[in-house]
Amino acid sequence: MTTETSQITISGMPVSIVRKSIKNLHLGVYPPNGRVRVAAPLAVSDDAVRRAVISRLGWIKRQLARFSAQLREPVREMVNGESHYFLGHRYRLRVVADQGPGRVVLRGRTVVELHVRPDADTEARRQLLHAWYRERLRELIPKLVDKWQTRLGVRAADWRIRQMKTKWGSCNPDARRIWLNLELAKKPVRCLEYIVVHELLHLRARRHDARFLALMDKHLPGWQQRRRELNAAPLAHERWSY
Repeated sequence: MTTETSQITISGMPVSIVRKSIKNLHLGVYPPNGRVRVAAPLAVSDDAVRRAVISRLGWIKRQLARFSAQLREPVREMVNGESHYFLGHRYRLRVVADQGPGRVVLRGRTVVELHVRPDADTEARRQLLHAWYRERLRELIPKLVDKWQTRLGVRAADWRIRQMKTKWGSCNPDARRIWLNLELAKKPVRCLEYIVVHELLHLRARRHDARFLALMDKHLPGWQQRRRELNAAPLAHERWSY
């Protein structure tokens, strides 16, 4: 797919433009600091993009205010006493020197033990915890996908997990594939379920239009509260780059 990238400034705000072979213009405001990005058809001019952004300035400013107010997790050093989250609960990290294979163990509802070799560095500890998060999601997601495929009358060809920096999930309707953010392992199951429903519904309605919202209201009443709960949770610390 042919793509062209550029940047313009509107009301002192930088706006990234990515032109590619698509039919419609899409405007997004992305974490952690509210980067404004426009995906536009190749033939759309800068002036047309400028008009589209100006028409949505009120919405953009509300998104920027939300990102500014949202808590950020501090840099994780993977040492004793740190707070780590799993399914919406906070756990204190306990690092246990162990010559055996690395493993993660929950001790009740308060402690998560990281069993690692004595010479394991910060990155090795982080990778072990991320691998554990991935395993737990792989246990949770199939039941949710099966449940909601039946209710929504859709069938995904595949679902996958990856570390995503700007979205909780995504859907490729043509490939019938959905992606889910690894960070969802830290959030309550009801938030994970909301994202599963959201992405599966894109197999019926590609855009976030009135039809899509009506389907969300029909199949998952109160989904807005789940979205608020998800977006109110602290964002992971990242070296964000685009």
